[in-house]
This record gives sequence, C-alpha cells and structure tokens, in this order.
Amino acid sequence: MKYLKNVVTLRHDIEKCTGCGMCLEVCPHRVFIPSEGKVKIRDRDACMECGACARNCPFGAIEVDEGVGCAAAIIMSFFTGEEPSCGC
Repeated sequence: MKYLKNVVTLRHDIEKCTGCGMCLEVCPHRVFIPSEGKVKIRDRDACMECGACARNCPFGAIEVDEGVGCAAAIIMSFFTGEEPSCGC
C-alpha cells in the first residue's frame, strides 16, 4: 500500500547502518532491502510511519516521526470514515 508521494518523515543514515537487518524484520511494508552489506530504503513512499524500524535499530541509523503527517491522516480516515487531512 502506498500513501502519498514524498511526504514521509523517514530518514536513514547509511554511515550509521551496520546491516544488522532489524529494520528488515520489523517493517510491515518492506520499506528496506539489504544492499552491499548494509540496508537501504527500497520504497520510501510505502512507509506508514509506524516507527518500528527506528525503535528497533540498535545503531540509531533510522529516524521517523511516528504518527504524524499524511500517512497518519490516511490511517485515521480509515477509522473515522472522514476524508484524510494532514494539514499540509
């Protein structure tokens, strides 16, 4: 599932990444892929900003503002039945 293009708050610091793969294990939308001994973002727009990757990265290589932005607005619209509004 994709949300809106180019609005996700996901940030990945390749210098801090060791390729441990924890983000691969916990990401529900397979946003990350292994690449050359590290991990890289496969599809930023697939991120739902749940924060599982950032909470489970032991090296602090991933940051995401959980529960904010357009992805959160779309998720909330599923529950409320209203049109999504993220304020942007």
